[in-house]
Amino acid sequence: MKIGFIGLGNMGAPMAANLAKAGHDVTGFDVAGTTAEGAAVADTIDAAAAGMDVVITMLPNGAILRDVAAQIIPLMAKGACFIDCSTVDVDSARAVAEDAETAGLLAVDAPVSGGIGGAAGGTLTFMAGGSADAFAKAEPLFDIMGQKAVHCGEAGAGQAAKICNNMILGATMIATCEAFALADKLGLERQKMFDVVSTSSGYSWSMNAYCPAPGVGPQSPADNDYKPGFAAELMLKDLGLSQQAAEAADADTPMGKLALALYKTFVEDEGGKGRDFSAMLPRFAERGRG
Repeated sequence: MKIGFIGLGNMGAPMAANLAKAGHDVTGFDVAGTTAEGAAVADTIDAAAAGMDVVITMLPNGAILRDVAAQIIPLMAKGACFIDCSTVDVDSARAVAEDAETAGLLAVDAPVSGGIGGAAGGTLTFMAGGSADAFAKAEPLFDIMGQKAVHCGEAGAGQAAKICNNMILGATMIATCEAFALADKLGLERQKMFDVVSTSSGYSWSMNAYCPAPGVGPQSPADNDYKPGFAAELMLKDLGLSQQAAEAADADTPMGKLALALYKTFVEDEGGKGRDFSAMLPRFAERGRG
């Protein structure tokens, strides 16, 4: 299959490399000039889209996605599939899908979970929105780049699922970090705290799989001085998308709103930019109640 891949950053490059390794004819493009192992290099964005069976994008935000889509959709052949794996606002995902479908293309919004490690290891989870036919065309590629793909519904449903998931993740990580900081002040050893909570009703992914306390639980960014697996500024972006969606849908999300405010302060005013989102733990541990 001829695949164009636009956006070869920390996530896109290993995803494209895995497709090439599986035997697909992959041509990649990135404005920064980055490349993917095994993929041909397109000199222009147009060259990564024209004549392709599938075009995959992995881009920073909805505005860039809309601009790229406006440029490449007219170049794609009818029946080709446009798969966007970026994490963007639901409105942008739906608008791009509508434009693609009007042009006779299959369209899937398929943001991912699993981070850089999942992209490199081919163990991502894809949350997909689009028609059944579009998902069927994309699913074999998801099977190469990931370990699970869920068809969440029509256009925009993939982004909706990702936004809701990461709102939960941001809020539970904050709660987990708060609890460790409280345990410290109460004289409870962090390992004992983990031993109890990880097998009790406080169980969560933030505690059990991505523990924010160094030397406790499975290996995580906390054990590497909080060098990011998932950067705090990316969590801030996703929480912002969740609250944008909540505002548009008239949904009451006070925990999500507070998580957004805390990560905004952490990233912009407290040195959190460039650190893992679990670095909220030292932030709380160093502070008192006042």
